Amino acid sequence: MLKRTVPGTLVAKMMLVSVLAFSRATGASQGGGPVKSGYVPVNGLKMYYEIHGSGEPLILLHGGAGSTGMFSAIMPTLASSRRVIAVDLQAHGRTADIDRPLSYEAMADDIAALMKTLNIPKADVMGYSLGGGVALRVAIQHPEMVRKLVLVSAPCKKAGWYPEIQAAMGTFDPAKVEQMKQSPMYQAYANIAPRPEDWGVLFKKLGEVLSKDYDWSKEVAEIKSPTLLVVGDADAVRPAHAVEFFELLGGGKKDAGWDGSGMSNARLAILPGTTHYTIFASPEMARAAAEFLAAPMSAK
Repeated sequence: MLKRTVPGTLVAKMMLVSVLAFSRATGASQGGGPVKSGYVPVNGLKMYYEIHGSGEPLILLHGGAGSTGMFSAIMPTLASSRRVIAVDLQAHGRTADIDRPLSYEAMADDIAALMKTLNIPKADVMGYSLGGGVALRVAIQHPEMVRKLVLVSAPCKKAGWYPEIQAAMGTFDPAKVEQMKQSPMYQAYANIAPRPEDWGVLFKKLGEVLSKDYDWSKEVAEIKSPTLLVVGDADAVRPAHAVEFFELLGGGKKDAGWDGSGMSNARLAILPGTTHYTIFASPEMARAAAEFLAAPMSAK
């Protein structure tokens, strides 16, 4: 039934992600909720953040049209051994929009500024989909601030998405976005957004940023932070691209040897039976991320 009412564009599919996030958020325990939450002034934004758990810091970035609540199902796993700082990006969740286009680069600078304001000189950074692109740009633009990097369902170039997804990225239908005000995800948005009237603005800006071409391959090859790539085997990101991305990071170049001495500091996880619209709440994804973050830092 839901599939018949959701328009067939990537932005609309992101709306579906928000529906799933909403349903999971209302039924999942977060261990009593965040330890702390609030707002900080960041590059003209009043950026919302919340902290779960304790330990070494992990910055957590949601997907397009989502918010911190997207990760409710896996937050207990991530926060069991980490101080998770979950953030609402520009125009998302509790962070109001400003007169500035959405861009991966600007949002990455927002995260770096947030970390400085919260006195976090270095952290692990993890992002899903749109948030994965932002996390990747943080590692590129502010490498000294990233300890380990986890990218979930996020390519390093636009061609990493399937062709039909790329074609949909330039599509924005205001009438269909207006129709979605009857959906649970609009209610979730309206319940927390400082200005619910910005609903249409959010999707217009998402359409604009997603329609732009990009290829960060050369910059990716310079990343020194240990990086985990996670995609589903039925993801919107092509598995072949995930392998290409992995190789850019130094992985998949040769046999690691019986003692693992030939292994790079990059890791690749392709989760079976997993789509772009379920992976953000996948227990397998959360476990893979937690194990990667807990592993000793490689000297390479």
